Amino acid sequence: MIATLTGIIAEKLAELLIIDVKGVGFGLLVTNEDFGRLVIGDRVKVYVYEHIRENSHDLYGFSDLDSKRLFEQLLEVNGVGPKMALNMLGVGSTQAVRSAIAAGDTKFMQAASGVGKRVAERVIVELKDKVGLISAESAVDFLQGPNMEDEALQALVALGFAVSDAARALKNIDTQLSTEDRIKQALKGVSL
Repeated sequence: MIATLTGIIAEKLAELLIIDVKGVGFGLLVTNEDFGRLVIGDRVKVYVYEHIRENSHDLYGFSDLDSKRLFEQLLEVNGVGPKMALNMLGVGSTQAVRSAIAAGDTKFMQAASGVGKRVAERVIVELKDKVGLISAESAVDFLQGPNMEDEALQALVALGFAVSDAARALKNIDTQLSTEDRIKQALKGVSL
């Protein structure tokens, strides 16, 4: 079993991060947050989850152990596979996802690609008492986090932004502006 990999980020492909470990390139599926944050040429240590099936051997990489543990907890839920669990972790920080589960926030969980209402409810029912909050600070971060009802935020997510990136782009834009104007300003700020 592969538990961790330490090496240089050699390439970033459509879905994969290629880490060169002493001449051997390992392809890892990672969260959107890690994919955007990690830079080619950086030396990294990632925690690895191996998913072995009859016709494939996939490696999922996480920059911290807490993310990997939450990923494994999500996999315990009936109907949640590795790609869906990775999508759920891509909606926000690990603490935000934990907080959403603990608070019973199905809308936050449904923001993940491929996650419908039933799966979101099942995740919350099965994990609500297991995930817990890391600290009171996490609860504050979550309560002040992105408003999933915000139409501008939803539009940016539909355009392919991670929820955290969309929220960051909209953070300093006047909420009194029209949704269209807020989206335009957010897009201008991102392109700078």
